[in-house]
Amino acid sequence: MCRVHLDFSRRGADHMSYAISANRLTDGVVVFLGQNAWVESLSIAETFVQRHAAETALGERAQADARRNLIVEPLIFDIRERDGVIEASHIREAIRAKGPSIRTDLGKQAVL
Repeated sequence: MCRVHLDFSRRGADHMSYAISANRLTDGVVVFLGQNAWVESLSIAETFVQRHAAETALGERAQADARRNLIVEPLIFDIRERDGVIEASHIREAIRAKGPSIRTDLGKQAVL
């Protein structure tokens, strides 16, 4: 699967890139838009350097999947790369990506 590498060395540490998240309708699991499908891990999600590209993907791909009742509430969120790892820039999406914050033995962070 192809991902965009986010190189902040040329753009400055405050530059944001973007990803798209949603909840899978069948089980409520947080998913991220990948190259060809919705994926459960932010590390393999499709990333967008330009917000316009993320908005286009949201409008064309994510909203189409929402209309087909595959996902609900798709949204664009800011991401950054730190030590080669893609992570959400805001706490809300960081928790959605990893799982419950009070029971670290549950959710995605238990296997990370």
